[in-house]
Amino acid sequence: MTTQGSDVLAGARVATRLPAGDLERARRFYAEKLGLRPVDERPGGLLYRCGGTDFVVFRSTGVSSGTFTQMGFEVDDLEAVVAELKRRGVEFEDVDAPGFHTRDGIAEIEGNYPGKGARGERAAWFRDSEGNLLGIGQPTY
Repeated sequence: MTTQGSDVLAGARVATRLPAGDLERARRFYAEKLGLRPVDERPGGLLYRCGGTDFVVFRSTGVSSGTFTQMGFEVDDLEAVVAELKRRGVEFEDVDAPGFHTRDGIAEIEGNYPGKGARGERAAWFRDSEGNLLGIGQPTY
């Protein structure tokens, strides 16, 4: 990776950071509701890995506004994932935004990034135990 020019971060790996007011409550939520367990931890932080990508839930006195999607999971079968998470007690958000709204917790969204080769996306949103807004998406072809 070069360190000069406009592409200085082009080869970097991206790792999401999600704040938690109560790290043990967050650990329980991610384990019990999402079936995720930390692959590593340090004082004040839990490291998770999904599909080769890392994210961290860290102890914080600050909170996110929760008004935007902070992290998204891309899955192959959105309906099955939503059904399983609902069975585990995850509550999905109702979204009514220009261009789409949720029906049974899932929104049909027109358009996608041309490089993905999809015509659209199906998506659903929920909050973790700390109020972070998380999304789940499935490209539609």
